Amino acid sequence: MKDTMTRRQFLKAAGLTAAGACAAGLLSGCGGGTSSSGNAAAGDQSSYTILYSSQPSTLNYLTTASDVEMQVGANCVDTLLEYDPKGVLREGLATRWEFDADTLTWTFHLRDENWVDCNGEVVAPVTAQDFVDALRYVLTPAYAASNAGLVTGYIAGAREYYDYQVSRTNAENGYTAEDGTTYTLDSAGNVTISAPGAEPQVLAPVEFDQVGVKAVDEHTLTYTLTYSFPGFLSLLVYLPYEPAYGPLLEEMGDQFATSAETTYSCGAFYLAEYEPLERWVMKKNPENYDAEKVFIETVSRIYNAEAEVNGPEMIKRGEIDEATIGSDILDSWLADPATKDIVSMDRPNTNYTYFYMFNCMPYRHEFSGWTVEGLDAEYEPDNWAKAVNNTNFRKAFLYGINNAVTLAVSAPEGYEGYKLSTITPPSFCATTDGVDYTQCGGLANLSEFFDEAAAKQYRDAAIQELTAAGAHFPIKVQLPYNPSTTDWDKKCQVLKQQLEGVLNDGADFIEILITEGPSDSFLSSVRRAGKFGFLMCNWGADYSDPETETDPFYQTEGGYGSRYAYLRTGVEDGILTGETAQAVMDYMTKVEQAKAITEDIDARYAAFADAEALLIQNALAIPMGMSIPPYLATRLNYWEGQYASTGFSNKRLKGIHVLDHYVSMTEYEANRDAR
Repeated sequence: MKDTMTRRQFLKAAGLTAAGACAAGLLSGCGGGTSSSGNAAAGDQSSYTILYSSQPSTLNYLTTASDVEMQVGANCVDTLLEYDPKGVLREGLATRWEFDADTLTWTFHLRDENWVDCNGEVVAPVTAQDFVDALRYVLTPAYAASNAGLVTGYIAGAREYYDYQVSRTNAENGYTAEDGTTYTLDSAGNVTISAPGAEPQVLAPVEFDQVGVKAVDEHTLTYTLTYSFPGFLSLLVYLPYEPAYGPLLEEMGDQFATSAETTYSCGAFYLAEYEPLERWVMKKNPENYDAEKVFIETVSRIYNAEAEVNGPEMIKRGEIDEATIGSDILDSWLADPATKDIVSMDRPNTNYTYFYMFNCMPYRHEFSGWTVEGLDAEYEPDNWAKAVNNTNFRKAFLYGINNAVTLAVSAPEGYEGYKLSTITPPSFCATTDGVDYTQCGGLANLSEFFDEAAAKQYRDAAIQELTAAGAHFPIKVQLPYNPSTTDWDKKCQVLKQQLEGVLNDGADFIEILITEGPSDSFLSSVRRAGKFGFLMCNWGADYSDPETETDPFYQTEGGYGSRYAYLRTGVEDGILTGETAQAVMDYMTKVEQAKAITEDIDARYAAFADAEALLIQNALAIPMGMSIPPYLATRLNYWEGQYASTGFSNKRLKGIHVLDHYVSMTEYEANRDAR
């Protein structure tokens, strides 16, 4: 069904334009409650100041996967390789590298570089051992690195070492799993895993020297892979493969990178100051090998809980260098002669896509190292468990959601172009013949899903089946949002109105209950804790291979995966049964089969595409759209910066100038076309 409404009609229908204008008017006199250097007003081109509203829970780049938390890793720590502004890999800390196909070993030759402390003073040289020590830290279960899977899946011996460490930790802590599995440690270091009804399993000690990362000498580093992984070089431009100064890791342990004093840098900038809920400051690192390509002397991030409201007003006063222009004020800014020429956009971040997921773990579940709390009683977890197990219930959402409505909140025009019928975005990777991945295998058959008539047919079938299963209506659907994320609350309001308008037309089918989550640690408190019924999720690819797009959905047996919707756990706990359980397990099998294809790239891509298509066609994940670049008032030309469809390259400020004026849309487009 084709959408014909304008963005203005979308927002007006949801009651957002008037409310947004009222809020902007009421708060226009606010000053943000914090001091600023007034960089823009003074035309200072050596400093960059921006507000932030969500407090990082950590700055530890080795363990985090959160956007705001990876700023230090992206800007203060260099990688072996890096991307240029056009997305081409080039030298980083490594000046050359080679691959031995017989031994599956990559060898990297490092340049001379130094670690500096929070004062910019040299501490020690960067050596190959720093990469080895950092990887060991990532593989230490006590540090709960969220990116450990990017190591265990590809580096020889890493999974065996990590699994042994997890089991040994369980034994040392006297941990007993929910199913009664126990872990015991003998004097030789063997761990015996005893599960009810199964033969005991004995894990012999696995030492770290069995992991395929070696410092051959100070300037030579090797990684030995488990198989010839096509995306390995792109994987290196990401957090878990960054170096860290070994003696500091050993000294600080879990307190590493919790302050400026406990963080050493070897990148374009060094972390000079960090005061939680106040500010953090990065300064240009004069010791960096590429310092001549770093044009910003000081980067300041100022905490402001109301950054979305106060930021634009501070832009008008020239007090900060960048702020997001939210949808509630965008139209008025574009219409005002005083502001219309200082609005542009961020550079598109093509590695992020958005999709919806149903919570398949509405009850408490104890994993090793993580606890899912499940839905609160007011959201009727027993009723939800019946609903989420019903394929027709999920398909009613798949065909009932008009993604253009939600995308229109963020894009004043062109929002139709951001819609997706796949999880993986177009132009992510291509076959040897240049066929886009989204046109491979089963994905080639997917197109626009929104169809009101089909949605109602699935709804009616679901009502009949769920009534027979003892469910009652309306099904309560908890829909949380993070208040620190621009426009997320508005997107929820629009989704609620649009979807209920379709599915409750002629039936009392669902009640979408929008809830505000915490600004800080939203993922841990909501998504990973199972505190949702339906949730807009996103995923940023970690490397240039479709395997990375399976990470939010794939789980090993008994594992918690990336802690999105716990699909496999839902099957293991008996929440998902019948055809839904079969679809989940078919997906897991297809992913495993695709991973095993390493030589024939075209066959590998087709296999992953078939797995993704199965996931979508069974409405286990519902595609939403690509990341729409936020509208900004900024003094940065982001087209000068590093770019990649994966990893954190787009967060790097190296190579970018601070201008003496805010960028207009005309200038933005000229910069884009000149890249």
